[in-house]
Amino acid sequence: MSDDIDIEDYTAPAGGWGSMRSLVEISAREKIGPETLKELTRQNKPDGFVCVSCAWGRPAKPHIAEFCENGAKATAWELTTYRTTPAFFTEHTVTELRGWKDFDLEQAGRLTHPLKYDASTDRYVAVSWAEAFGDIGSKLKGYDPKKVIFYASGRASLETSYMYGLMARMYGSHNLPDSSNMCHETTSVGLKSAIGSPVGTIKLTDYEKCDAIFFFGQNPGSNSPRFLHPLRDCAKRGVEIVVFNPLKERGLERFQDPQNPLEMATGKSTPIASQYHQVKAGGDIAVMMGISKFVIEADDIARQSGAPGIIDHDFIAQHTTGFDAFADKARATSWDAIELNSGLTRTAIEEAAAVYARSKATIVVYGMGLTQHVHGIDNVHMVVNFMLLRGNVGRPGAGFGPVRGHSNVQGQRTVGITEKPELAPLDRLKELYDFEPPRELGWDTVASCEAVVSGEAQAFVGLGGNFVRAIPDTAAMEAAWQGLDLTVHVATKLNRSHLLPGKTSYILPCLGRIETDMQATGAQSVSVEDSFSHIYGSKGKATPAADTLLSEPAIVAGIAKAMMPANPKVDWDAWAGDYAKVRDAIEATYPDMFADFNDRMFTPGGFWKGNAAAHREWKTKSGKAEFNTPEVLSATGFDDAEGRFRLMTLRSNDQFNTTIYGYHDRFRGVKGTRDIIFMNRLDMAKIGVANEDTVHLVGDAGDNAQRRVEGLRVVEYDIPVGCVGAYYPECNILIPIAHHALESHVLAAKSVPVRLEKA
Repeated sequence: MSDDIDIEDYTAPAGGWGSMRSLVEISAREKIGPETLKELTRQNKPDGFVCVSCAWGRPAKPHIAEFCENGAKATAWELTTYRTTPAFFTEHTVTELRGWKDFDLEQAGRLTHPLKYDASTDRYVAVSWAEAFGDIGSKLKGYDPKKVIFYASGRASLETSYMYGLMARMYGSHNLPDSSNMCHETTSVGLKSAIGSPVGTIKLTDYEKCDAIFFFGQNPGSNSPRFLHPLRDCAKRGVEIVVFNPLKERGLERFQDPQNPLEMATGKSTPIASQYHQVKAGGDIAVMMGISKFVIEADDIARQSGAPGIIDHDFIAQHTTGFDAFADKARATSWDAIELNSGLTRTAIEEAAAVYARSKATIVVYGMGLTQHVHGIDNVHMVVNFMLLRGNVGRPGAGFGPVRGHSNVQGQRTVGITEKPELAPLDRLKELYDFEPPRELGWDTVASCEAVVSGEAQAFVGLGGNFVRAIPDTAAMEAAWQGLDLTVHVATKLNRSHLLPGKTSYILPCLGRIETDMQATGAQSVSVEDSFSHIYGSKGKATPAADTLLSEPAIVAGIAKAMMPANPKVDWDAWAGDYAKVRDAIEATYPDMFADFNDRMFTPGGFWKGNAAAHREWKTKSGKAEFNTPEVLSATGFDDAEGRFRLMTLRSNDQFNTTIYGYHDRFRGVKGTRDIIFMNRLDMAKIGVANEDTVHLVGDAGDNAQRRVEGLRVVEYDIPVGCVGAYYPECNILIPIAHHALESHVLAAKSVPVRLEKA
């Protein structure tokens, strides 16, 4: 182990001086100048730019500094002074760069020139934009469109995403996997089937009206730190915040507001969670069944005695279906089974249920701790079940608040990035652009991975992201990836996916959202959608990293023109020169959601695209909100066995998705390494390992494939017995492609069957 590795308990709150020091460190490392500091004052402001990190909402009346620690890191990361020029690749072969860490690859800086892989020298070399577009277009013309993958990461704007999805369909492909496939597709499937809406129902202002918040598997301290401000306000006004999460996350324990001089001067902080329950990984179905059982049986007793009921029977009768079957199941489920599967006591669950029973307006918040399980859909359905019991949807201060990751991952789906034909307005696209869109189900992330491994896929075009690093079964995928005939990556920085070139491979560097985007009609603005279904305008003003960069819309237009015959209904050049024309096209395609799009895009607080379920209009098969009775109490999809652990893949405080900002997971007390496994002390004693011992993690999926992560340092941690934690994406190698959520196909990264071997 390295001498600079430091592991110790972190006792400070989230936010506060720890955040301030972290910002100073990354600012110094990226050597940012006055322009970046100026841009931070515009971040998430009504007339500024939307953060390139998470999808948390922008308030109509922002704070003086409307950015968080991770948002500021993302801005410094994008506006870094470092550059990856063609000269960089004369010094380093692709084979050499494969040995670099993720952090080091991106730390090389912003890409400046379009690049093509030269197999004879094992290097990327600079090419002209015309050469790149011409060659890419020529090759795409020769493929079967149904065997070409068009991936979109969650950072691309609504304008780019609309153009990209249209391009793929006009080409003849419905293979449009995106970031949702890896995280919240479970929400899109589960909520839609139960309440008719694939997204959350609340607005940011509902946090001002609730009296209880139930948290499941979401960590705001690292993944959406601006959320800590409304949570702090809620806690201070007495809102009961009940948390279910396997790990103690500091942001849900206490928060020190960096913008509060008194807290910063005195060291005071605000306690967040009023109850904190460390459920076993995959045990949330059992928890919510326990809450529902308590409420239903308490209501039975109350009604038998003539007292007021606890359940909202009028709401259930008017707005729901399936209640009787679910209620019978809850009554029949034993507390022994609930305790066994949740890892919590009946007393603990009943304490939480009592909060729910007395609440007048409850918000439920959840993240990938619910969605990334084999039975993730059951998790989401159980969230709906227990909320429907008391009518907690479609009224002020109550409803569903899934927290999305990437800043526009929800918006991409809104404007057509989907492999599912029923989710895209295909007839409207046909009418507007005079072509026949593909109507078959396309490849999602899992199907794309399977097609690459089998050799069926011919080409991959990636709009941002680090696809090969983010997907499961890393070793198998990396081995198969270079069998693709063509790989194209639109990117701002170098990442591991670029180092697995197909037979022909291009990297196309683009402008960042924070930079001035000057086109034929002047400086352009773009738009994104947040987790609350609000649409915002975003205007970059920073100096571009290089004058050789093109915008994302210009790159999409360049590829589209090169690979398809001209269509008189689609003027790609006009769209690339004036994004307002793209927004007009979005409005024409989705008039109900995007009426007066150009006029409203800079509305303070954004404009709401609408949500039928928020008005108690249920676009389900039954026409009502649906109770769903689960058949399992564990979401893992596998049985416990002697020596088998449930692995949860984790993100550190110093990363966002696959982007690693550094090696300091401050809240977990780990500095200088990511080669860590967090373990309960009882499990450590049982298998005979101690702190700082080295172990290997071995996949235990039962499919005879060899999956290993070697050389992990044991860290004793407050984690449920039988569960271990280690970092994403390094441990994706342990997740089989087949280990995914049923129906939604989201990788089941929060409960992976593994075994430990002593080094």
